[in-house]
Amino acid sequence: MLKAIVTVMLKKGIFDPQGRAVQNGLESIGFDDVKGVRVGKQIEISLESSDKAAAEKSVHDMCDKMLANPVVESYSFEIKDS
Repeated sequence: MLKAIVTVMLKKGIFDPQGRAVQNGLESIGFDDVKGVRVGKQIEISLESSDKAAAEKSVHDMCDKMLANPVVESYSFEIKDS
């Protein structure tokens, strides 16, 4: 079995209101050195396949078709043995 760890983030240049809210919150409790926060999502997918190449293709397809919005988000992933 394999596990895919997918990270989806807003593309650079896309305003991140959630990241800005977290930054403001951190600054309000004394973390004045925080100069930027971006918030994304991490998705863990368990795969029955043992073929890493096939798993990579499948996860790319998942990201392109559902997990990420290619207009405003970018993604990266890692395939691991589970």
